[in-house]
Amino acid sequence: MTFSPFEHPFLSGLLGDEEIAHHLSANADIKAMLRFEAALAKAQAELGLIPAEAAEQITAACDKFEPDMARLKVAVGTDSVVIPELVKQLRHAVGGDAASHVHFGTTSQDAIDTSLMLRMKAIHAIFTERIRRILALLDGLDQRFGSNPLMGYTRMQAAIPIHVSDRLESWRNLLTRQLTTLTGLEFPVQLGGAAGSLDKLGPHGAAVRAALAEELGLADMRQWQSQRDGIADIGHHLSLVTGTLGKIGQDLALMAQSGGEISMSGGGKSSAMAHKQNPVGAETLVALARFNAVQLSGLHQAMVHEQERSGAAWTLEWLILPQMVMATAASLRLAGETLAHIEQMGTVDPGVSE
Repeated sequence: MTFSPFEHPFLSGLLGDEEIAHHLSANADIKAMLRFEAALAKAQAELGLIPAEAAEQITAACDKFEPDMARLKVAVGTDSVVIPELVKQLRHAVGGDAASHVHFGTTSQDAIDTSLMLRMKAIHAIFTERIRRILALLDGLDQRFGSNPLMGYTRMQAAIPIHVSDRLESWRNLLTRQLTTLTGLEFPVQLGGAAGSLDKLGPHGAAVRAALAEELGLADMRQWQSQRDGIADIGHHLSLVTGTLGKIGQDLALMAQSGGEISMSGGGKSSAMAHKQNPVGAETLVALARFNAVQLSGLHQAMVHEQERSGAAWTLEWLILPQMVMATAASLRLAGETLAHIEQMGTVDPGVSE
Protein backbone atom coordinates (compact mmCIF):
# COMPACT_ATOMS: atom_id res chain seq x y z
CA MET A 1 0.00 0.00 0.00
CA THR A 2 1.18 3.54 -0.73
CA PHE A 3 -0.18 6.98 0.00
CA SER A 4 1.33 8.54 -3.13
CA PRO A 5 -0.96 8.52 -6.19
CA PHE A 6 2.17 8.59 -8.36
CA GLU A 7 3.11 5.05 -7.27
CA HIS A 8 -0.28 3.76 -6.15
CA PRO A 9 -1.18 0.23 -7.35
CA PHE A 10 -3.90 1.53 -9.67
CA LEU A 11 -3.84 5.36 -9.59
CA SER A 12 -0.34 5.16 -11.02
CA GLY A 13 -1.96 3.87 -14.20
CA LEU A 14 -2.98 7.48 -14.76
CA LEU A 15 -0.43 9.44 -12.73
CA GLY A 16 2.65 7.21 -12.68
CA ASP A 17 5.78 7.36 -14.78
CA GLU A 18 8.18 4.45 -14.42
CA GLU A 19 11.03 6.12 -16.30
CA ILE A 20 11.15 9.08 -13.93
CA ALA A 21 10.27 7.05 -10.83
CA HIS A 22 13.46 5.07 -11.43
CA HIS A 23 15.56 8.24 -11.02
CA LEU A 24 13.76 9.07 -7.77
CA SER A 25 14.13 5.60 -6.28
CA ALA A 26 16.20 4.78 -3.21
CA ASN A 27 18.56 2.69 -5.34
CA ALA A 28 19.19 5.56 -7.75
CA ASP A 29 19.76 7.91 -4.82
CA ILE A 30 22.31 5.61 -3.20
CA LYS A 31 24.13 5.01 -6.48
CA ALA A 32 24.40 8.77 -6.99
CA MET A 33 25.69 9.27 -3.43
CA LEU A 34 28.30 6.58 -4.04
CA ARG A 35 29.30 8.37 -7.24
CA PHE A 36 29.81 11.45 -5.10
CA GLU A 37 32.01 9.58 -2.62
CA ALA A 38 34.12 8.01 -5.37
CA ALA A 39 34.51 11.28 -7.27
CA LEU A 40 35.39 13.13 -4.06
CA ALA A 41 38.16 10.65 -3.26
CA LYS A 42 39.51 10.91 -6.80
CA ALA A 43 39.53 14.74 -6.69
CA GLN A 44 41.26 14.78 -3.30
CA ALA A 45 43.87 12.28 -4.48
CA GLU A 46 44.63 14.39 -7.54
CA LEU A 47 45.36 17.33 -5.22
CA GLY A 48 47.44 15.21 -2.84
CA LEU A 49 44.99 15.40 0.04
CA ILE A 50 44.59 11.63 0.35
CA PRO A 51 46.75 8.79 -0.99
CA ALA A 52 46.08 7.72 -4.58
CA GLU A 53 45.87 4.11 -3.43
CA ALA A 54 43.13 5.01 -0.98
CA ALA A 55 41.15 6.74 -3.72
CA GLU A 56 41.45 3.65 -5.92
CA GLN A 57 40.20 1.41 -3.12
CA ILE A 58 37.30 3.74 -2.37
CA THR A 59 36.33 3.92 -6.05
CA ALA A 60 36.47 0.15 -6.40
CA ALA A 61 34.34 -0.33 -3.30
CA CYS A 62 31.74 2.22 -4.45
CA ASP A 63 31.39 0.42 -7.80
CA LYS A 64 30.24 -2.83 -6.21
CA PHE A 65 28.95 -1.77 -2.79
CA GLU A 66 25.44 -2.89 -1.81
CA PRO A 67 24.29 -1.34 1.49
CA ASP A 68 22.17 -3.01 4.13
CA MET A 69 18.89 -1.17 3.49
CA ALA A 70 17.27 -2.34 6.72
CA ARG A 71 20.09 -0.82 8.77
CA LEU A 72 19.88 2.39 6.73
CA LYS A 73 16.18 2.69 7.55
CA VAL A 74 16.75 2.23 11.28
CA ALA A 75 19.62 4.74 11.27
CA VAL A 76 17.62 7.40 9.44
CA GLY A 77 15.01 7.14 12.17
CA THR A 78 17.69 8.42 14.57
CA ASP A 79 19.98 10.53 12.40
CA SER A 80 17.32 11.91 10.00
CA VAL A 81 19.79 11.42 7.12
CA VAL A 82 21.17 8.29 5.51
CA ILE A 83 24.83 9.29 5.13
CA PRO A 84 26.25 8.47 8.60
CA GLU A 85 25.18 4.83 8.35
CA LEU A 86 25.94 4.61 4.63
CA VAL A 87 29.47 5.93 5.18
CA LYS A 88 29.92 3.56 8.12
CA GLN A 89 29.00 0.61 5.93
CA LEU A 90 31.13 1.88 3.05
CA ARG A 91 34.17 2.30 5.29
CA HIS A 92 33.76 -1.28 6.43
CA ALA A 93 33.61 -2.38 2.78
CA VAL A 94 36.73 -0.36 1.89
CA GLY A 95 38.67 -1.64 4.91
CA GLY A 96 42.25 -0.96 5.98
CA ASP A 97 43.85 2.47 6.15
CA ALA A 98 41.87 3.67 3.10
CA ALA A 99 38.65 3.53 5.11
CA SER A 100 39.64 6.62 7.09
CA HIS A 101 39.73 8.65 3.86
CA VAL A 102 36.12 7.92 2.92
CA HIS A 103 33.93 11.07 3.07
CA PHE A 104 36.92 13.20 4.12
CA GLY A 105 36.22 16.92 4.58
CA THR A 106 32.56 16.71 3.61
CA THR A 107 29.18 16.29 5.30
CA SER A 108 25.87 14.51 4.80
CA GLN A 109 24.22 17.39 2.99
CA ASP A 110 27.00 17.54 0.41
CA ALA A 111 26.42 13.93 -0.62
CA ILE A 112 22.62 14.12 -0.51
CA ASP A 113 22.32 17.42 -2.39
CA THR A 114 24.83 16.31 -5.01
CA SER A 115 22.90 13.07 -5.50
CA LEU A 116 19.77 15.14 -6.07
CA MET A 117 21.51 17.30 -8.68
CA LEU A 118 22.89 14.28 -10.53
CA ARG A 119 19.44 12.78 -10.75
CA MET A 120 17.69 16.05 -11.56
CA LYS A 121 20.12 16.60 -14.43
CA ALA A 122 19.18 13.21 -15.88
CA ILE A 123 15.48 13.92 -15.39
CA HIS A 124 15.88 17.35 -16.96
CA ALA A 125 17.26 15.76 -20.13
CA ILE A 126 14.22 13.48 -20.33
CA PHE A 127 11.81 16.36 -19.77
CA THR A 128 13.36 18.56 -22.44
CA GLU A 129 13.17 15.72 -24.96
CA ARG A 130 9.50 15.15 -24.09
CA ILE A 131 8.76 18.84 -24.64
CA ARG A 132 10.42 18.64 -28.04
CA ARG A 133 8.20 15.68 -28.94
CA ILE A 134 5.10 17.59 -27.84
CA LEU A 135 6.14 20.56 -29.97
CA ALA A 136 6.54 18.19 -32.92
CA LEU A 137 3.01 16.88 -32.30
CA LEU A 138 1.68 20.45 -32.28
CA ASP A 139 3.48 21.12 -35.56
CA GLY A 140 1.85 18.03 -37.03
CA LEU A 141 -1.60 19.12 -35.86
CA ASP A 142 -1.02 22.54 -37.41
CA GLN A 143 -0.11 20.98 -40.74
CA ARG A 144 -3.22 18.78 -40.69
CA PHE A 145 -5.84 21.10 -39.23
CA GLY A 146 -4.32 24.58 -38.91
CA SER A 147 -6.44 26.16 -41.64
CA ASN A 148 -9.71 24.82 -40.23
CA PRO A 149 -12.08 27.44 -38.79
CA LEU A 150 -12.68 27.69 -35.06
CA MET A 151 -14.63 30.03 -32.83
CA GLY A 152 -12.43 32.15 -30.59
CA TYR A 153 -13.61 32.62 -27.01
CA THR A 154 -12.84 35.41 -24.57
CA ARG A 155 -13.99 35.18 -20.96
CA MET A 156 -15.75 31.92 -21.83
CA GLN A 157 -17.96 33.67 -24.40
CA ALA A 158 -17.92 33.34 -28.18
CA ALA A 159 -15.85 36.21 -29.58
CA ILE A 160 -14.68 36.18 -33.20
CA PRO A 161 -13.78 33.49 -35.72
CA ILE A 162 -10.18 32.27 -35.65
CA HIS A 163 -8.36 29.26 -37.10
CA VAL A 164 -7.06 26.17 -35.38
CA SER A 165 -3.58 27.48 -36.12
CA ASP A 166 -4.17 30.48 -33.85
CA ARG A 167 -4.95 28.32 -30.83
CA LEU A 168 -2.12 25.91 -31.55
CA GLU A 169 0.30 28.82 -31.79
CA SER A 170 -0.62 30.02 -28.31
CA TRP A 171 0.14 26.56 -26.95
CA ARG A 172 3.36 26.30 -28.94
CA ASN A 173 4.64 29.70 -27.82
CA LEU A 174 4.20 28.78 -24.16
CA LEU A 175 6.00 25.46 -24.54
CA THR A 176 8.81 26.96 -26.59
CA ARG A 177 9.48 29.48 -23.83
CA GLN A 178 9.53 26.74 -21.21
CA LEU A 179 11.96 24.72 -23.31
CA THR A 180 14.26 27.74 -23.60
CA THR A 181 14.28 28.36 -19.85
CA LEU A 182 14.74 24.68 -19.02
CA THR A 183 17.80 24.40 -21.24
CA GLY A 184 19.34 27.25 -19.25
CA LEU A 185 19.04 25.51 -15.88
CA GLU A 186 22.28 24.55 -14.14
CA PHE A 187 22.77 21.71 -11.69
CA PRO A 188 25.56 22.51 -9.23
CA VAL A 189 27.68 20.19 -7.16
CA GLN A 190 27.37 20.65 -3.41
CA LEU A 191 30.52 20.77 -1.29
CA GLY A 192 30.59 22.87 1.83
CA GLY A 193 31.72 20.65 4.68
CA ALA A 194 30.41 20.91 8.21
CA ALA A 195 29.22 24.54 8.07
CA GLY A 196 29.78 25.57 4.47
CA SER A 197 33.37 26.79 4.96
CA LEU A 198 35.21 23.63 3.81
CA ASP A 199 37.35 24.01 6.92
CA LYS A 200 38.97 20.57 6.72
CA LEU A 201 40.13 21.13 3.15
CA GLY A 202 41.80 24.43 3.96
CA PRO A 203 43.08 26.36 0.94
CA HIS A 204 42.28 23.43 -1.34
CA GLY A 205 38.52 23.62 -0.85
CA ALA A 206 37.65 25.49 -4.04
CA ALA A 207 39.98 23.31 -6.11
CA VAL A 208 38.42 20.12 -4.72
CA ARG A 209 34.94 21.39 -5.49
CA ALA A 210 35.95 22.32 -9.06
CA ALA A 211 37.53 18.91 -9.64
CA LEU A 212 34.50 17.17 -8.13
CA ALA A 213 32.12 19.12 -10.36
CA GLU A 214 34.14 18.25 -13.45
CA GLU A 215 34.27 14.57 -12.55
CA LEU A 216 30.49 14.43 -12.03
CA GLY A 217 29.52 16.68 -14.94
CA LEU A 218 27.87 19.25 -12.66
CA ALA A 219 28.25 23.01 -12.41
CA ASP A 220 30.81 24.50 -10.03
CA MET A 221 29.09 27.58 -8.67
CA ARG A 222 29.38 27.85 -4.88
CA GLN A 223 28.36 25.96 -1.80
CA TRP A 224 24.62 26.31 -1.27
CA GLN A 225 23.82 24.38 1.90
CA SER A 226 21.59 27.17 3.23
CA GLN A 227 21.03 29.00 -0.08
CA ARG A 228 18.09 27.15 -1.59
CA ASP A 229 17.03 29.48 -4.37
CA GLY A 230 18.27 26.91 -6.87
CA ILE A 231 15.86 24.29 -5.53
CA ALA A 232 13.00 26.78 -5.62
CA ASP A 233 14.00 27.69 -9.17
CA ILE A 234 13.81 24.07 -10.27
CA GLY A 235 10.35 23.83 -8.70
CA HIS A 236 9.35 27.09 -10.36
CA HIS A 237 10.22 25.76 -13.79
CA LEU A 238 8.45 22.46 -13.12
CA SER A 239 5.33 24.42 -12.20
CA LEU A 240 5.63 26.52 -15.36
CA VAL A 241 5.78 23.39 -17.48
CA THR A 242 2.74 21.80 -15.84
CA GLY A 243 0.92 25.13 -15.91
CA THR A 244 1.56 25.40 -19.65
CA LEU A 245 0.31 21.87 -20.23
CA GLY A 246 -2.64 22.56 -17.93
CA LYS A 247 -3.68 25.43 -20.18
CA ILE A 248 -3.57 23.08 -23.16
CA GLY A 249 -5.57 20.49 -21.23
CA GLN A 250 -8.19 23.04 -20.23
CA ASP A 251 -8.61 24.20 -23.82
CA LEU A 252 -8.91 20.60 -25.04
CA ALA A 253 -11.54 19.79 -22.42
CA LEU A 254 -13.58 22.86 -23.37
CA MET A 255 -13.31 22.03 -27.07
CA ALA A 256 -14.57 18.53 -26.31
CA GLN A 257 -17.39 19.95 -24.20
CA SER A 258 -18.67 22.29 -26.89
CA GLY A 259 -18.93 19.46 -29.41
CA GLY A 260 -17.93 19.62 -33.04
CA GLU A 261 -14.60 21.38 -32.37
CA ILE A 262 -12.46 18.34 -31.73
CA SER A 263 -12.51 14.58 -32.08
CA MET A 264 -10.20 12.42 -29.96
CA SER A 265 -9.76 8.69 -29.61
CA GLY A 266 -8.82 6.90 -26.42
CA GLY A 267 -11.17 8.76 -24.07
CA GLY A 268 -12.29 7.46 -20.70
CA LYS A 269 -15.39 5.33 -20.16
CA SER A 270 -18.22 6.13 -17.78
CA SER A 271 -19.65 3.41 -15.51
CA ALA A 272 -23.09 5.03 -15.69
CA MET A 273 -23.28 6.46 -19.23
CA ALA A 274 -22.02 4.17 -21.96
CA HIS A 275 -22.26 6.88 -24.63
CA LYS A 276 -19.67 9.13 -22.93
CA GLN A 277 -16.00 9.42 -23.83
CA ASN A 278 -14.43 11.54 -21.09
CA PRO A 279 -11.37 13.71 -21.90
CA VAL A 280 -9.38 12.08 -19.11
CA GLY A 281 -5.93 13.15 -20.29
CA ALA A 282 -6.97 16.78 -20.71
CA GLU A 283 -8.63 16.88 -17.30
CA THR A 284 -5.61 15.37 -15.60
CA LEU A 285 -3.32 17.98 -17.15
CA VAL A 286 -5.42 20.63 -15.39
CA ALA A 287 -5.26 18.79 -12.07
CA LEU A 288 -1.47 18.33 -12.27
CA ALA A 289 -0.97 22.01 -13.11
CA ARG A 290 -2.93 23.02 -10.03
CA PHE A 291 -1.11 20.47 -7.88
CA ASN A 292 2.32 21.84 -8.79
CA ALA A 293 1.17 25.42 -8.34
CA VAL A 294 0.21 24.58 -4.77
CA GLN A 295 3.44 22.67 -4.05
CA LEU A 296 5.59 25.55 -5.29
CA SER A 297 4.60 27.67 -2.31
CA GLY A 298 6.01 24.93 -0.05
CA LEU A 299 9.38 25.07 -1.79
CA HIS A 300 9.46 28.81 -1.18
CA GLN A 301 8.80 28.09 2.49
CA ALA A 302 11.74 25.68 2.38
CA MET A 303 14.06 28.53 1.33
CA VAL A 304 14.09 29.71 4.95
CA HIS A 305 17.14 27.81 6.22
CA GLU A 306 18.21 29.04 9.62
CA GLN A 307 21.89 29.98 9.97
CA GLU A 308 24.34 27.71 8.12
CA ARG A 309 22.16 24.62 7.73
CA SER A 310 18.58 23.55 8.42
CA GLY A 311 17.05 20.19 9.13
CA ALA A 312 13.41 21.30 9.02
CA ALA A 313 13.56 23.22 5.74
CA TRP A 314 15.65 20.49 4.12
CA THR A 315 13.15 17.80 5.11
CA LEU A 316 10.34 19.92 3.64
CA GLU A 317 12.16 19.83 0.29
CA TRP A 318 12.21 16.01 0.42
CA LEU A 319 8.45 15.98 0.93
CA ILE A 320 7.69 18.34 -1.94
CA LEU A 321 10.20 18.25 -4.80
CA PRO A 322 9.87 14.54 -5.74
CA GLN A 323 6.09 14.95 -5.94
CA MET A 324 6.50 17.95 -8.25
CA VAL A 325 8.90 16.01 -10.44
CA MET A 326 6.46 13.11 -10.72
CA ALA A 327 3.57 15.47 -11.47
CA THR A 328 5.62 17.03 -14.26
CA ALA A 329 6.55 13.61 -15.61
CA ALA A 330 2.92 12.51 -15.69
CA SER A 331 1.87 15.78 -17.27
CA LEU A 332 4.41 15.53 -20.09
CA ARG A 333 3.53 11.89 -20.72
CA LEU A 334 -0.21 12.57 -20.76
CA ALA A 335 0.15 15.65 -22.96
CA GLY A 336 1.97 13.62 -25.58
CA GLU A 337 -0.57 10.79 -25.43
CA THR A 338 -3.55 13.16 -25.56
CA LEU A 339 -2.29 15.19 -28.50
CA ALA A 340 -1.43 12.00 -30.39
CA HIS A 341 -5.09 10.91 -30.04
CA ILE A 342 -6.52 13.99 -31.75
CA GLU A 343 -8.28 12.93 -34.95
CA GLN A 344 -9.89 16.20 -35.96
CA MET A 345 -9.71 19.88 -34.94
CA GLY A 346 -11.87 22.75 -36.10
CA THR A 347 -15.56 23.26 -36.70
CA VAL A 348 -17.87 23.09 -39.68
CA ASP A 349 -20.31 25.44 -37.98
CA PRO A 350 -21.74 27.65 -40.77
CA GLY A 351 -21.42 30.63 -38.47
CA VAL A 352 -17.65 30.33 -38.61
CA SER A 353 -16.20 31.29 -41.98
CA GLU A 354 -12.72 31.08 -43.43
